Amino acid sequence: MGIFLVAVAAWLARIENWRSYSPIGGGGALGQQEGYVSREKPSGLIRWLTTVDHKDIGLLYGTYGLIAFVVGGLMVTVMRLELIDPGMSFISNQFYNSLLTSHGITMLFLFGTPIIAAFANYLVPLLIGADDMAFPRVNAIAFWLLPPAALLIWAGFFPIPNLVPAQTAWTMYTPLSAGVGAGTQANAGVDLMLLGLHLTGVSATMGAINFIATIFTERGDDVSWANLDIFSWTILTQSGLILFAFPLLGSALVMLLFDRNFGTTFFTGEGGAMLWQHLFWFFGHPEVYILVLPPMGIVSYVLPRFAGRRLFGFKFVVYSTLAIGVLSFGVWAHHMFATGMDPRLRASFMAVSLAIAIPSAVKTFNWITTMWNGRVRLTTPMLFCIGFVSNFIIGGVTGVFLASIPVDLILHDTYYVVGHFHYIVMGAIAFAGFAGLYYWYPLYTGRMYQKTLGKAHFWLSMVGTNITFFAMILLGYGGMPRRYATYLPQFATLHQVATLGALILFVGQVIFVWNFVQSWLEGPKVEDGDPWNLRESGLYTAEWDWYDQKIKTAIADGGEEDDSVLTDGGEEESARADDGDADAD
Repeated sequence: MGIFLVAVAAWLARIENWRSYSPIGGGGALGQQEGYVSREKPSGLIRWLTTVDHKDIGLLYGTYGLIAFVVGGLMVTVMRLELIDPGMSFISNQFYNSLLTSHGITMLFLFGTPIIAAFANYLVPLLIGADDMAFPRVNAIAFWLLPPAALLIWAGFFPIPNLVPAQTAWTMYTPLSAGVGAGTQANAGVDLMLLGLHLTGVSATMGAINFIATIFTERGDDVSWANLDIFSWTILTQSGLILFAFPLLGSALVMLLFDRNFGTTFFTGEGGAMLWQHLFWFFGHPEVYILVLPPMGIVSYVLPRFAGRRLFGFKFVVYSTLAIGVLSFGVWAHHMFATGMDPRLRASFMAVSLAIAIPSAVKTFNWITTMWNGRVRLTTPMLFCIGFVSNFIIGGVTGVFLASIPVDLILHDTYYVVGHFHYIVMGAIAFAGFAGLYYWYPLYTGRMYQKTLGKAHFWLSMVGTNITFFAMILLGYGGMPRRYATYLPQFATLHQVATLGALILFVGQVIFVWNFVQSWLEGPKVEDGDPWNLRESGLYTAEWDWYDQKIKTAIADGGEEDDSVLTDGGEEESARADDGDADAD
C-alpha cells in the first residue's frame, strides 16, 4: 500500500504542478502577491484530483458520503430481507454478521462524518466571510485519506483469496476482535478494517484542526462571536469533540492491531475486555454527538427560514451546544451498566446521562417555539426539519429510559437499543442531512430539484422510519436480542413489519437519488440569488448573497465569473442579514 501511494504521488507530481493555483483558489487573500500565480484551474479529472478549493472538496465529501450511504443502505436491505423468516433463508449467518459489521461502520464512519464535512467545507467559509479554509492543502489531504479507508473497510467483500469480512460488529469487542479462539476473526480482513478505521480517524482529526483554525482566525471583520451563525457554532463544538475523541480511538486500534499481529496483551489479558470497552466508549459516545450536533445546527439554521422568524433563544441554543460537548465525555459507561462495574460508579454515569438530556430538550423547545405563531412554509427542507424534531423526540425519550440502570439491565443488547439508536441516526441525523441537501441544492448545483419528488421522499422516509424502528422498540420490549440472523417464531410478525418499513425507506431513497442526480443534470436553472424568498422575512444570509453575486457577475457566453469576485468566499465585503445581532441564525 505504501509503494502504491508513493507511485500515485509521483504520477500526480509529473502531470500537475500543485503550486499552479491562484492565491484565491488556494486560500490566499484578495490582492495577495505570490511568486507563482496562475489564474486558471485545471479542468476535468485533474481538477478534482488536485483541487484545494473548499467548495470542490465539499462536493467531493458529499459524493463520497452519498456513495457510502447507498452501500450501507443496500447492506441493511439484504439483512432485513433475511430477517423476514425466523430461520436462515438466503444468506449464511456468517455473511449476515459481516453485513451487520460493515453496515454500522459504513454508516457511522464513511457516511455520517463525511456528509457533515461536506456541508462544513462548502458553507463555513461562505458563512463566516473567509476566502477559504485556513489550511487548504491539509483540507484536501483529509479527504483523500477516505477513499483508501473505504476500500480497506470493505476489502473482505472483494473476491480476494483467503480474505474474510470482519464479523466483530461495529463495536469490535475483544476478545473476538483480537482473533482469540478457533473462529475466522484472526483473518486479515479484520486487520484491514481496523487500518481503514484508523485512516478515517486521522482524516477526521485533520479536518477538525482545520475547522477550529478557520473559525478562530479566518472570520470576516463583521463576524464576531456574538453573531457567528449557529451552524458554525456546532461545527466548532464538533471539531473540539473530534480532537479529544478520535485520537483515543486511533490509539486503541493500534493496540488492538499489536495484539493481533505482534503478541502483545493489551486486550487479551485479564481485564482486557473491560479496558477495550472503556477506551472504545470514551470515543464512542462523544461520536454520537459528533454526528448529531452539526445536524442540529442545520435544523437550527434552516427551520427559521421557513418559519418566517429568527431562531428563538439563539444564545441558549449555543450554550446548550457547548453543554452537550462538555457532558458528552462523562457518559460513556452507560453502555457498560451490564458489565458488573462498581454500583457507585454506575450511579454517577446514570446521573450525567440523565443530565445531558436537558440541553437537548432546550434545543427541542427552541425549535418548537420558533415555529409557534410563525409563517410556516411546508417546503421539502422544512418537512425534513419537522421530521427531525419529531423523530429526535422519540429517540431522545427512549434514550432516557436506557440511562436508568434498572431499565437498562433489562433492555440492554435487545432490539430496543437498535430502535432507539436508529431513531437518532436515521430519523434525526439523516433527516437533517436531507433538509440541508434540499435547502442548499440551488447553491451548489445552480438548479432546482423536483419538488413533488422531494416531498414524496420525505413522506416515504418518515413513514418507513417510524414503522421500522418502532417495531424494533416493541421487539426489544419482548426480549428479542439484537445481532442475530435467526430468532424465535413469536418475533416473526414484528420482524416482518420492520422489513416492510425498511422497504418503504428503500423506495424513498431510490426516489431521492433519482431526483438528486436527474435534477442536477436537467433541472430548471435558478436565475435568482434568493430562491427561497428569504428577503421578505429579513432572513437572507451570507451564502445566498455570495450566490447572488456569482449569478450577477457571470459572463453570458461562458458562465465564468469576473476576476474581481472571490470564488471561495463571496465578495470581500458582503452584506450580512444578521446585522451584528446576538440572536443570529
